[in-house]
Amino acid sequence: MYDVLVVDDDFMVAEIHRRFVERVDGFRATGVARTGAEALSAVADLRPDLVLLDVYLPDMTGLNVLHRLRADGNRVGVIMITAARELDTVRGALDGGAADYLIKPFEFDQLRAKLVAYAARADALATEGGADQSMIDALFGGAAAPKATLPKGLGAETAGLILDAVRAAGEVSAAECAELVGISRVSARRYLEYFLGTGALELRLQYGTGRPERRYRAVSPPTVR
Repeated sequence: MYDVLVVDDDFMVAEIHRRFVERVDGFRATGVARTGAEALSAVADLRPDLVLLDVYLPDMTGLNVLHRLRADGNRVGVIMITAARELDTVRGALDGGAADYLIKPFEFDQLRAKLVAYAARADALATEGGADQSMIDALFGGAAAPKATLPKGLGAETAGLILDAVRAAGEVSAAECAELVGISRVSARRYLEYFLGTGALELRLQYGTGRPERRYRAVSPPTVR
């Protein structure tokens, strides 16, 4: 079980994030902080495994919090949760050793994918013994990272076609993806939801009449110069 501290100055947003965390198996929200000072104090008192850290706080930035934690030798996991898109902010998060970065607003599935990826890395680093190159590539996101084992009923060739179709189109619904690849909408949805869970895709809900349409797009890591 991973203990999570939620840091956000907006009461309602913090509560939404707390509830999101509670919905993910293996994670629980153990506290909420609304300022940088509260965050530093809560990390010291609660000793969480992971902090969901907003950048814009009333007394200091989330980057200040992150860098003060690292200066104190605290290696708690940190996922930046913010509307900030500036490369200087992204660079600061990377320099401070943030595990991940999620731009607001986001859907539950996007946060779940980040939490699952964090847990996978943490579990891998907690294993006894040394690491082989495939594990290192997976942890550092290298191109040689091994392919995840697909769930029963999903094929590697079709999975590759699905990702290629999403990247080429930019954004697709399950029905559009099915037409591009030449499979049923139900099958396309299974592949898309699988890649959403792995963090390879992200979700956007398009609202109109009736139920919102689920639209998928590839996750592109930020370019830092």
